[in-house]
Amino acid sequence: MANAGLQLLGFILASLGWIGSIVSTALPQWKIYSYAGDNIVTAQAIYEGLWMSCVSQSTGQMQCKVFDSLLNLNSTLQATRALMVIGILLGLIAIFVSTIGMKCMRCLEDDEVQKMWMAVIGGIIFLISGLATLVATAWYGNRIVQEFYDPLTPINARYEFGQALFTGWAAASLCLLGGVLLSCSCPRKTTSYPTPRPYPKPTPSSGKDYV
Repeated sequence: MANAGLQLLGFILASLGWIGSIVSTALPQWKIYSYAGDNIVTAQAIYEGLWMSCVSQSTGQMQCKVFDSLLNLNSTLQATRALMVIGILLGLIAIFVSTIGMKCMRCLEDDEVQKMWMAVIGGIIFLISGLATLVATAWYGNRIVQEFYDPLTPINARYEFGQALFTGWAAASLCLLGGVLLSCSCPRKTTSYPTPRPYPKPTPSSGKDYV
């Protein structure tokens, strides 16, 4: 029963992490304009994501421009896009596989060992999905830090971490934690002992043997 509860907890955490990865990928606030230096403009907020760059006015109006050319993007943005999409697709596969291996489902009831192995495989796929999301967000964040502290970068062109980046880190952590919990449902090896040999029963003695 405890193993089933641990399995369900891991599935819920990993699924929440998968949803967080989708939200992080869709949000445009991967990096926001850093108000550093003397020329501080607070009337608008500038931020960029994986798919578009946006400008938000203090009046509430927001204008976004989708990145037109794929080949014109830098390698970091292209790699981050690819890793996030791969992580989302792997998470979707992990959800289907883990659902089959859940103890609360009726799939594969006849073969309990195979059912548990399906949950383990789903957990491993969740781990790979979380690692892809973690590498993508860490790589993108490292690029932001390098450009921020680069003396050749103008002060009015520096950016800081956005909300989508923190969402991606939280999503990766949930996927990794959920994958570990699902992987803990690995079937244990049972030690098989040889069947004991039956001892011959003593034949009862009859009274005729005695005089």
